[in-house]
Amino acid sequence: EFDLHARAILGIPVLNIPLLKNGASAVILADDESDEWPIYKGIEEAAKYNNTNFKIFGKPDTRKYRRMGVALASGTEDCSILVERAIKVAEKIKVN
Repeated sequence: EFDLHARAILGIPVLNIPLLKNGASAVILADDESDEWPIYKGIEEAAKYNNTNFKIFGKPDTRKYRRMGVALASGTEDCSILVERAIKVAEKIKVN
């Protein structure tokens, strides 16, 4: 993704973007506001889904509905199935 942004800003052509597999993402949101480092719960459960991953952004505080991470799902399935899987993973992770 960064490569595409850099190419666009610098005017460098994008020659080829091959589709390697279908993918979907869902945001991991904070529930409340806090000046303290957030605590993440449910990571162990979220990690049990096949062909998924999640990225925690490491932000030092929270605000209601702040993006604290992203859940990712990939595979050969229809994108709607991947979206559902990514949402399930994101819902497992709670930020306090």
